[in-house]
Amino acid sequence: MTLWPALVDVGTLIEETTGFGGYLLVFVFAMIPAIEPFVVIPVAIGLGLDPILTGIAAFAGSVTAVVAIVLAHQRVAAWWQRRTGSEPADSSDRYGRAQRVWKRYGLPGLAVAGPILAGIHLTALLATVAGTNDRVTVAWLTAGLALWTVGLVAATVGGLSLLGVP
Repeated sequence: MTLWPALVDVGTLIEETTGFGGYLLVFVFAMIPAIEPFVVIPVAIGLGLDPILTGIAAFAGSVTAVVAIVLAHQRVAAWWQRRTGSEPADSSDRYGRAQRVWKRYGLPGLAVAGPILAGIHLTALLATVAGTNDRVTVAWLTAGLALWTVGLVAATVGGLSLLGVP
C-alpha cells in the first residue's frame, strides 16, 4: 500500500466530518505512525480547518502517543526481561537513523531531529530504550513536537497563502 491512498482517506474523513469532529480526527490521526502531524496538519488546514486549533489537536495527539509509548515501554520491557532474560531490540532503518542522532546529539538533538528522521513513535521508543529518565524524555520530546507543530502550521499557512488558497 502506498501513502497516497492513505492521504486521500485522511483528507476525505476530515472533509466529511463537521465541527469538533474534524479536530478530534486530527488528534487521532496525529497518533498514527506514517500519518502523524507531518501529514495531518497540512491536509486539515488545506481542507479549511482552523490552523491554530489544528495545531493544538495534532500536538495533543502526538504528545499522547509519546506518553503512551514511554509508559508502555516500562511494562513491556519488564515483562520481556522476566520472560526471556534479555532486553528487546529493534533493527529497522528508521530506528538506526534515530540511534545515530542519539549518539551524536543526545536527547535534545533526538527530540528535534527524531520526528522528521524516524517518526515520533520510534523516537520515543529509542529515548526510552536508551535509559533516559521518563519525565525528561517526555519533556524533551514534547518540546521537539511543539517546535515541529508550530513550524508545520506556519509553513502550511504560508504555503497556502502563497498559492492563493484562502
